[in-house]
Amino acid sequence: MTRYFWMRENTPVADKYGGYFDGSNKWKLPGARCHTCGVTWSGSGHKYPCVDLSQLPEHREFEKARPEPFSEFARLRELVRPLAPPNTELPPGTGFGPLVGRAIGEFAAISLYSAMPLVRREALEHLQEEGVQGLLACPSALRFRQKSPPELLELQVEPRGRLHPDCIPPDVPPPCATCGRFAVSRPDEPILDASSLPTDLDLFRVGNFATMVIGTERFMEAVRRLELDGITFRELPAR
Repeated sequence: MTRYFWMRENTPVADKYGGYFDGSNKWKLPGARCHTCGVTWSGSGHKYPCVDLSQLPEHREFEKARPEPFSEFARLRELVRPLAPPNTELPPGTGFGPLVGRAIGEFAAISLYSAMPLVRREALEHLQEEGVQGLLACPSALRFRQKSPPELLELQVEPRGRLHPDCIPPDVPPPCATCGRFAVSRPDEPILDASSLPTDLDLFRVGNFATMVIGTERFMEAVRRLELDGITFRELPAR
């Protein structure tokens, strides 16, 4: 039976390297003002750095973060849907394209900043050589101040699994039928829904809590065997 591990930043290691960046993906869907639940919101964790919107005639409409009425959000979402991976939800705030912004310092082999996994090129190549499945990465567009900056790639980690209903409080209302907003805080003891977990990926996000990045036992063992630093692993139950 496959084991699954919640990946988080190893803060002492990140502090040792001192790397820092201030940026976001080049394009993004706007936030949405939902006429059904009455909430204006924008999610985080849904990011597709390898999706290029530059060929869309309307690409400039995705360059500024802002709230829009749900109807306008839905119009823009349909424009990008053909470019996104199949069967993705694309909630408000979904990001596309490379990380753009300023950066300084050095980075660990694997870094997790605001649920954005960054990997040094040599670390990615070693993981692929170890047979880790489904790793897709694209160069970031971060601007470094130093003369010899690290080559950082952003991993495109798709939301494919879900949290099991057993770890969600029974009084939490279901997702909004119009905008999909699911007003739940991250459980203290997350449980993965085994029936929803992918079999073709060793790295994925939790679909209904996309800031959680999950690695399989194969991914965890490869990271430890290669002595790649920067992240910690916490095993999660699946049922």
